[in-house]
Parts: sequence; C-alpha cells; structure tokens
Amino acid sequence: MTARRLIVWRHGRTEWNATGRYQGQADIPLDELGQRQAAAAAKMIKDLEPTAIVASDLSRAAATAQALAAETGLTVVHDQRLREIHVGSWEGLTVDQAREVDPESVEAVAKGLDVRRSPTGELTSEVAARVAAAFSEIVERADDEAVVVATMHGLAGRVGIAEFLGIDHTALGGLRNCAWVILDRHPLGHWYIANYNLQAELSVPDDDRVA
Repeated sequence: MTARRLIVWRHGRTEWNATGRYQGQADIPLDELGQRQAAAAAKMIKDLEPTAIVASDLSRAAATAQALAAETGLTVVHDQRLREIHVGSWEGLTVDQAREVDPESVEAVAKGLDVRRSPTGELTSEVAARVAAAFSEIVERADDEAVVVATMHGLAGRVGIAEFLGIDHTALGGLRNCAWVILDRHPLGHWYIANYNLQAELSVPDDDRVA
C-alpha cells in the first residue's frame, strides 16, 4: 500500500527566522506570528482531508503540527529523521557572523556546494538521504487513499523532496515559513509536485537557506 498524497509543511516563524540566524537542530519555539501562521495554515490544510500527521520532534515543527491536530483530531507521530540540517557551531549565528569564523564554507554553501555547515554540521546530501528515506517509509506504510502531512523544516523539506523525486534540489525555491508542498502519486506510480509554496495570508516572505 502507498499513500496517494504527501503534504510537506514547513513550521511557522521563530524569533531566529525573523533575525536571520542559523537554527539547525537548536530547539527554537514558534514566535507569536509563527503560532498565528500555524493556526491559519492548519485551517486550510484541514480542507485537504489529511489522514495522518508526522512531524519533526523539534518544538517549532511539533507545535505547527499540533495546530493541525487540533483542527482534525488526528494524533501527531514524531520522527527525528524530519529534523532540520544540523549546523553545528553555526547555531545562533547570522550569515555574516558565520562568515567571520568560516568564510570558505559559508561561500561554498551560498554556491550550492555540498559542504558541512561548520566542522560539526551535516552535509546537504546527508540530510536529503535521511529525509527521503523517511518520506518513502511514511508513504509506503500508509493506506492507498491516505493523505499524509509531514510537518518539518525548510531546507530539510526542500532537499528531501528533491531526493524523493530524484531531482536536483537547486531546481526548487526555498520553502517559506508555514508554506506547504503537495506531492501526488501518479496512477503509474511515480510522484510529482502538484503545488509548491502554498501559504495562508499570514505567511511572510522568507527563505530556507538560513536553516
């Protein structure tokens, strides 16, 4: 059995999103706007008739998922594989601050090269592999008519989608805070992007590259 739809939903805004700081796997909660974004988006995603919710265990994603759970009555299942890219010692730094301590790596990341975000961080390819593996397992264990929502993070979501579809992640734009992507399963079995970066009105322009 395989789900017919996978909705990848990025968490609402945090204070570190607003100030342009690398979050990685630091457990930063939603700010007040992020909470309102999650509530507004949840009302729209509810209309897509989700049958299951899976979420990263980091609080910003978990709280976003819980907004949908409150609308649908579904239970959130947490999966650590949906966590954001680990940025190591860059956590809490702005891009300019990270550039001061590790200019070559920051420049390489800006060019789309697969380098570690700080000496103790992850490679983009490592994140893509773990997230795509999670997506595959999630949809394969679901019923044929299931609509699964994976509530997670910007960069991890984008590169995971690309790996899952077998495309280059640089072909996809950044996922905005509380935006979602609809992936549908074609009758012939392959998956495709039906909609990308859908948002409720409260969402604000943002990019996932400062993860």
